[in-house]
Amino acid sequence: QVQLVESGGGLVQPGRSLRLSCAASGSIFDFYAMGWYRQAPGKQRELVATILISGGTNYVDSVKGRFTISRDNAKNTLYLQMNSLKPEDTAVYYCNALGPGGVKWGQGTQVTVSS
Repeated sequence: QVQLVESGGGLVQPGRSLRLSCAASGSIFDFYAMGWYRQAPGKQRELVATILISGGTNYVDSVKGRFTISRDNAKNTLYLQMNSLKPEDTAVYYCNALGPGGVKWGQGTQVTVSS
């Protein structure tokens, strides 16, 4: 069973950048799609960005132009580059993967954007 572990979260000022990583304990080559979700206090978990095995990407409107999702199959790692962060980006960010074994989730990493 492949496990996913997120890292890279933290406290950052508005306008700054963070890069989240999601390291898999095994190969991510067979995952049809991988993505990042986030959940702010009192809100439902929402999809932030996805990347398909083909390399195609999709973003929620609120992060378009600021966030970039990428995957490195050689390193078995998914990334989320977050630029121009805003206070409303504050949330727990979760890594997600869909493959032959079903859906997998990481444990989440906290991102707090505050001055």
